[in-house]
Amino acid sequence: MSRAQPQVSRVSSRPPPALGRRPESADVQDGRVDLALLYFDDCPNWHLLEGRLAQALAELGRDDVVECRQVTTAEQAEALRFRGSPTLLVDGRDPFADADAPVGLSCRVYRTAAGLGGSPTVEQLVDVLR
Repeated sequence: MSRAQPQVSRVSSRPPPALGRRPESADVQDGRVDLALLYFDDCPNWHLLEGRLAQALAELGRDDVVECRQVTTAEQAEALRFRGSPTLLVDGRDPFADADAPVGLSCRVYRTAAGLGGSPTVEQLVDVLR
């Protein structure tokens, strides 16, 4: 049996959707969620999160589309409440948000069972996506 592969698209010039809501055209009944991976170009960890997210989706047998969105300005970072790169938004929400983390174009670290890391683990991502 083959597993569904997530679709990945890279977008850098389109303005971000409003946070906290799904697009009107989204089919809520199909179980998919809006996944956006936000990053800045020099981030050493966004590809790590992209790969782990693909693994998590494959483990769950899901084929959600992951939109990779480059954040290029401080204004974009502020509008998105971007707390560092890489950031995953699930239906417009950051499931790993730390309210005390500053907003801006900086590297982000995540708390994992093995200590601090540049990305959530596959297990953490599976938990968020269930």
